[in-house]
Amino acid sequence: MKKVKDISRKISEAFIDINYDLSSDVIFALKKALKKETSSLGRFTLRNILLNAELAGKIQVPLCQDCGLAVVYVEAGEDVSLDGSLVKAINDGVKDAYKKGYLRKSVCDPVTRRNTNTNLPPLIHVEYIKGKSIKLYLMSKGGGSENKSRLKMLTPSDGIDGIEDFICETVALAGASACPPFILGVGIGGSFDKVTALAKKALFRRVGSKNKKASLQKLENRIFKKVNSLGIGPGGFGGKATALAVHIEMKECHIASLPVAVNINCHSSRYKCIKL
Repeated sequence: MKKVKDISRKISEAFIDINYDLSSDVIFALKKALKKETSSLGRFTLRNILLNAELAGKIQVPLCQDCGLAVVYVEAGEDVSLDGSLVKAINDGVKDAYKKGYLRKSVCDPVTRRNTNTNLPPLIHVEYIKGKSIKLYLMSKGGGSENKSRLKMLTPSDGIDGIEDFICETVALAGASACPPFILGVGIGGSFDKVTALAKKALFRRVGSKNKKASLQKLENRIFKKVNSLGIGPGGFGGKATALAVHIEMKECHIASLPVAVNINCHSSRYKCIKL
């Protein structure tokens, strides 16, 4: 039997960690982009992004003043036994992290704009799998990049060209406002509600990792090249590094539909997976 107090503690530690220390895959992608960048302002921006990450990790302060909305994807084994509520454990862990880590609390009532002062509630997605293990995918999602994310219900006749055009259009509209270089999470298929969850889930892949499906791998590579040819560049100052990666998740959909969602993440991609 798994103890929910231990789960809360690990969640708290993880959220503090991801807000202080940029993961190695993101650092690698930024350094790779720096080597290829030809714009002087673009190189200057990338060097400062890397310096910011180095200093944040060294003195243990947040990478960004926007410590984000807590997003938690749960893969729960059907045979898992807990001594309490998993949802409460997640909430307790998030609340503890944002208090102990001195992380900015950014959650408020959408109408009154009154802050909850706890960064609760987190957004929790649950998927059941076989076995007795639990995987928790955690993310601190900034508001600037989230605001530039988009969903469109394409028609089947729009096809692959329509999908690519919509993604490039979304990036062009985001421009400097979403803090490039971006990581793009793309959802294709499902339904109006499911496609946005797919796009968010795509952001939990290690940055630059290859898609398991060869057809999607080719599509990711093609879109990656198109997006980086837009010339937005690091910080929106122009250059080749508009995106660090394009990650796609796809699911079957209705014969009359072609939903597509683009969830933009800024260069401060703060995420982690906990296995229990």
